[in-house]
Amino acid sequence: MKVTDVIVKCLENEGVDYIFGIIGSEMLDLADSLSKSRQIQFINVRHEQGAAFMADVYGRIAKKPGVCLSTLGPGASNLLTGIASAQLDHSPVVAFVGQAGIERQHNESHQYVNLVKLLEPVTKWCTQIKASPTVPAVVRNAFRTANMEKPGATAIVLPENFSAQMIPNEPLKVSPVSVTVPAMESINSAKRVIEKYMKPFFIIGNGVIRQEAAPELRMLVDNLQSPAIHSFMAKGVLPEDHPQNFYTFGFNENDLVLPGLQEADLLIVIGFDFVEKLPKDWNKKKIPVLHIDSLPAETNEYYPVEVELVGNIKQTLQLLNQTSLPQKPWEPSGNLKEEIKTVYQLNSESGNMTFTIDNMLHSIEMHTNGDTIVISDVGAHKVSIARTYQPKKPNGLIISNGLASMGIAIPGAIGAKLAAPEAPVICITGDGGAMMNMAEIETAKRLGLSFIIIVLNDSMLKLEVQQMDKKFGESYGAAFLNPDYVKLAESFGIQGRRAQTLVDFDAVLKEALESSNEIFLIDTALEE
Repeated sequence: MKVTDVIVKCLENEGVDYIFGIIGSEMLDLADSLSKSRQIQFINVRHEQGAAFMADVYGRIAKKPGVCLSTLGPGASNLLTGIASAQLDHSPVVAFVGQAGIERQHNESHQYVNLVKLLEPVTKWCTQIKASPTVPAVVRNAFRTANMEKPGATAIVLPENFSAQMIPNEPLKVSPVSVTVPAMESINSAKRVIEKYMKPFFIIGNGVIRQEAAPELRMLVDNLQSPAIHSFMAKGVLPEDHPQNFYTFGFNENDLVLPGLQEADLLIVIGFDFVEKLPKDWNKKKIPVLHIDSLPAETNEYYPVEVELVGNIKQTLQLLNQTSLPQKPWEPSGNLKEEIKTVYQLNSESGNMTFTIDNMLHSIEMHTNGDTIVISDVGAHKVSIARTYQPKKPNGLIISNGLASMGIAIPGAIGAKLAAPEAPVICITGDGGAMMNMAEIETAKRLGLSFIIIVLNDSMLKLEVQQMDKKFGESYGAAFLNPDYVKLAESFGIQGRRAQTLVDFDAVLKEALESSNEIFLIDTALEE
């Protein structure tokens, strides 16, 4: 059996259903081996960046590694942005990258760059196959490492000369990653810390969603009756109408919850990734921290850990909930929650019919059910979505907030739809991000997928325009021209509509949601 046949057997053994990528000369043998698999569907995409974004979002929702591949040189470097995005957002991804044969790696050679050195800074683990019999062990380690907390990206570089070598090896057994929980001594220490302070404030991070600990987190919040906030990527853990929900934090400007946070005397930080927002930005008063996470705390002066509970978050919270914790009800001074709701425009019944992104988001909330997955691209609209949109469940809103790379929304919608075929999927993208990976609409159409694409059409990089206007009084280098998106949609063979008012959008969104078996693009021209 040749090496690439063994790789495919290993991938089947890992439960892989899809591989996203573009085949190049160095990966022809792997393509041939994949063609014989009855389990794995290879999805040939239009750009390697899109392949990595698809694997990223697929892995986040499916709770198992998404897999992508590319050839050497430009294929590998195209993959890099999506791999880095998965790594910083802690999405499990395994990448297979073709490489020149070993015999070409000692001298200057066509399309050869050291891919291990290129990929190492943006992966948890990266290696090059150096001996064909090691393939099963390498593949097993890549998947195991990608899945372990905190999840991330791994990469296997496959030199061309190994692909067709004959080896007898079989896949290694897939064993579950062991789950650890804190000792009861630590649990009791955490209880004593909670008893000691009068004004705890919960900070909820994406680790709560990754480890499926939302029910246990809600129980803890209900027991203590203390206020709570979410990071961008943790939205949906608490229901919108939960009395202790103070919504979202992590904004560069107008982060209204921070004064309330600074009134706390204890921060209970659960599953929070510093990549979303450093503690120096939200804990300037150096309030003591109860750290609950899968990994030990990264301590510094703005993150003064008094007690830490390290282990599986779900099981840790189960143990903590069994300790008869005292109630700690309190509210920040003033009418902070109502102020946040007003400024962040969380009230969908204001009667204001201006076609703003906030009203557009309220329309989406009104017409969608709890299974809907919304994917936000990166730009000014991401901030609005993080403030205003309230998902009805964990992972109901997918935001890239680590690398925060434009272009993730359309390929991400493909990954989301493959991971959750029955869920309605809506991606919201600015015209800058849309044009980066618009070609993947062809991929989605070819696969027979259905989802909604909302393009915010203003012919500019709006966030950069806003920032330059504030700093310099004018903007430069951030404007461009757009195609006719409706005609572009039709050229892909999908539905395209234009919405120029909120009434238009409401009607078109209903039509799009009813067209559940096709891709539907809505071109919007929002009012300022």
